[in-house]
Amino acid sequence: MNEPWWIDLIKAVVIVNLLLGMFAYMTWVERKLLGRMQRRYGPNRAGPFGLLQPIADLVKLIRKESFFPSSAVDILYISAPLISATAALLAFAVIPWGAGWQVAGYDISGAIVNVPISLILIFAIGSLGVYGFIIGGWASDSKYALLGSMRTCAQLVSYEVSLALSVLGIVIMAGSLSLVDIVDKQADTIWYAVPQVVGLFVFFTAGTAETNRPPFDLPEADTELVAGYHTEYSGMRFGLFSMAEYVNMITLSALCVTLFFGGWLGPWAPLGPLWFLIKLLVLIGIFIWLRATLPRLRYDQLMAFGWKVLLPLATVNAVVTAALVVAFK
Repeated sequence: MNEPWWIDLIKAVVIVNLLLGMFAYMTWVERKLLGRMQRRYGPNRAGPFGLLQPIADLVKLIRKESFFPSSAVDILYISAPLISATAALLAFAVIPWGAGWQVAGYDISGAIVNVPISLILIFAIGSLGVYGFIIGGWASDSKYALLGSMRTCAQLVSYEVSLALSVLGIVIMAGSLSLVDIVDKQADTIWYAVPQVVGLFVFFTAGTAETNRPPFDLPEADTELVAGYHTEYSGMRFGLFSMAEYVNMITLSALCVTLFFGGWLGPWAPLGPLWFLIKLLVLIGIFIWLRATLPRLRYDQLMAFGWKVLLPLATVNAVVTAALVVAFK
């Protein structure tokens, strides 16, 4: 491909800024949808229809006093939010949003980075983000923050295995670890959400737990833990933790669209990024719908559901898929 490095740089800058803008206004969308579901207005003061609320929140976080526990481990305490936010943004780099274009003699691929093992890479980068939560809880020198970080670690370990196994059936069917190849294979057959409906259920449920979204929000259950791993954070350091969680939710939804719903595929090929965005927004809406609908699980229920329900389902789905692929070939 004739795609010089500066095109990749431009794509990276554009996608990162779009991702940050989407994160900011997803907070507005979530509060608006939750308000309607609970028969209230949601944000409606800052700007028309409350559209300036995310900007007001940013100004508040920047101007808010950023206290620093005197007994905190300085370097680790400061770097923890940066680790989580950076890992969240990097994970989106391998998500393909289009088939690619040719402009002025240059090839422009529909992803920042397209590597043969992009599926493994996104799981690897995503797993690094938990270190920010653990380090932040420990470096704060607070028993509540430490307990919250331990819960985060335990929950991610419990559901990471199921999440990885849930996509094994797709890898077997597509015969590739490249996300671009997986979308191309769906163009030749059908969306993998149909034959891999069990894998989709496991992936979405485990992904909800991975991103600490309700009803799996035990790591930061304020009614039990004061606030969780970010108890001792304020200002923009707290804002970076919040950003990491939202960006992880967006990235996981984008990965789900890519693996199960055909990625950028739609009725008219040039509108690939638009179809990708529509599918992405629908999945994020389901995340918000779950928050307004389901009560928080108890910690023992949460752990048992991961090991006793999702893990066996994901394992059986992978084995059956492998057997069927071998039989039909």
